[in-house]
Amino acid sequence: MMLNLMPPELKDSYGYARRNVMLRKWASTLFFSLLGLVLIVTFGLVTMEASIKDYSRQVSQAQAQLKKEKLDETKKQAQDISNSLKLAVQVLGQEVLFSKLITQVGSNMPNGSILTSLNINKVSGGLTLSATATSYTTATQVQVNLADPKNQIFSKVDIDNVSCSSDNNRDPNYPCTVHLRALFNTNNPFLFVNQGKKS
Repeated sequence: MMLNLMPPELKDSYGYARRNVMLRKWASTLFFSLLGLVLIVTFGLVTMEASIKDYSRQVSQAQAQLKKEKLDETKKQAQDISNSLKLAVQVLGQEVLFSKLITQVGSNMPNGSILTSLNINKVSGGLTLSATATSYTTATQVQVNLADPKNQIFSKVDIDNVSCSSDNNRDPNYPCTVHLRALFNTNNPFLFVNQGKKS
């Protein structure tokens, strides 16, 4: 059996010394952890600030570009509206039933095609049409359907051109475009109000 003959004051001193060493270790660990956290937060804030400045610069450039493009787009829209008004005056003078005409044309479009434009060159003569389609075959079927005499719309429909491409500006579901020229059927019941017939 071993006897501890150290005085109580010395034993207490050793105990305090051990605790102080442990506390110093914990204090050092906490200090370095906080230092690391501060460095990480500082780096994150600097990176975020740089990203914000970069995004702000990109937004400013995009807004400037949009303003420039908007001006050109507005001019084009004003011209389109002017052309549409001129056509409307001509159309109203001839009393064209556009709602019935467009409904009849739309109902004869084949599945997988969409009518995208319809421009009347001369109300009494003909028009140009454009449509998009899922395939080349569907695009050509548009001409076949509209040229069918049963529709009573057109006496003649010719394909101006058909193009299919995977251009980024095109809808990937409708990669083909067809442009057509058509002449109205003289007995077209969907075109004029006054043809000696009562509705």
